[in-house]
Amino acid sequence: MGKASRRPRGERTDRSARPQPAPFVARPFEGLPNETDWVAMREIVPAATATVRFAKGKAPEGAPDEVTIATVLPLAWPGLHRESGEVLVGIQSGNASGDTSRDIAAAIGLAAAADAGSPVTALPVSMADTPRLQDVLDLDAPFEMQLHEGFDFWVADAELDADGKESLERANESAIPTVKLDAAQSAFWCRIGERTYVRWVLPFDEDTATSALARLHAAGDSHLGDDGRLLGCFRSSGLLIPVWEVDPGSEAADFEKPVAEMKKRIEAAAASTETLTAAERGARAGLTNRQVTLR
Repeated sequence: MGKASRRPRGERTDRSARPQPAPFVARPFEGLPNETDWVAMREIVPAATATVRFAKGKAPEGAPDEVTIATVLPLAWPGLHRESGEVLVGIQSGNASGDTSRDIAAAIGLAAAADAGSPVTALPVSMADTPRLQDVLDLDAPFEMQLHEGFDFWVADAELDADGKESLERANESAIPTVKLDAAQSAFWCRIGERTYVRWVLPFDEDTATSALARLHAAGDSHLGDDGRLLGCFRSSGLLIPVWEVDPGSEAADFEKPVAEMKKRIEAAAASTETLTAAERGARAGLTNRQVTLR
């Protein structure tokens, strides 16, 4: 038997000393202003922007104080540093880790530090010691989403060549008509083909939101307005997004009152501490079976 090999003196054997991948975070935007709008921009809104501000002392050297968060950028780039100095980050790019907050923070840092006129084309896998949005952003600054009919914000005042114009036109044609409703935070009317929907990011954790909808569904109170039918729910970033199919001939303004009424019913149901009845448990099981997890 040969002698056992020896590690060089001073070499560390503690695996915990190595960089660890970022842990999974089920609700990555929790603690940010307007958490539900972050989720909406991430998952269900086609074209929108919002401005965030670095916390004091957290901006990379030479970076602007503010960053524009966008739903998506050209070629699904995670980030872009314009010639003008503006920094944009697209949050519908694919995940690089189990913590979307950490990934977007990485995109912000890379885009802010990039040369003017340069995109960020890929993200590294986020590690556990990298910052999250909650670490680098001013949490007292409002997060106010601005919806756009298309993606003209990609180019700002830049002149496009023929290929660029054609690409932008194709992107604009693919944008789903979407209107943000005033009656509730993160509720949206949209038209997809010949069908029309209301999609709404609820501000409660998934379990509470599912039970609240189950209570309403069992009581026959889950319709939106006269005939808006609850189709099911998406799950994303730890929140629930119920979807109602509504009259295809309707317009967004038709749902301000129904959404306001539904908001009161959902809040009351979410606040209930009563044990679910058999009918409510059955409704909950049906809703759970129809839930789709986004990303």
